[in-house]
Amino acid sequence: MDIPLSGQACRPCQLGSVPLPPQEIRQLLMSIPRWQNIQVDNAEQIRRDYHFPDFAKAFAFAAAVAELAEQENHHPLLEVEWGRVGVVWWTHKINGLHQNDFIMAAKTDLLADSGG
Repeated sequence: MDIPLSGQACRPCQLGSVPLPPQEIRQLLMSIPRWQNIQVDNAEQIRRDYHFPDFAKAFAFAAAVAELAEQENHHPLLEVEWGRVGVVWWTHKINGLHQNDFIMAAKTDLLADSGG
């Protein structure tokens, strides 16, 4: 039985790791359908916006994502504003997407679904 992405742990990127190939990215995106594949400064990334009724709830969610990132030692770009948190995952070390990014996206969705 396959372990869902949200149940997996991030693994340290090894020396010589390369970004995931496009077909693997497409397959992994099917597991996190609310995420967008984007290009920023020649780096492939995944992004999702989460919406909240006010700034305090958005900020609390961002803080919960930050704590999750510390636990997994994999850190996103967080954009916090009134009623919205933008979360962007990519692996800086390889300037692209790694399985860890998809694991963290799934964990972020789980956090949001549980009330964060």
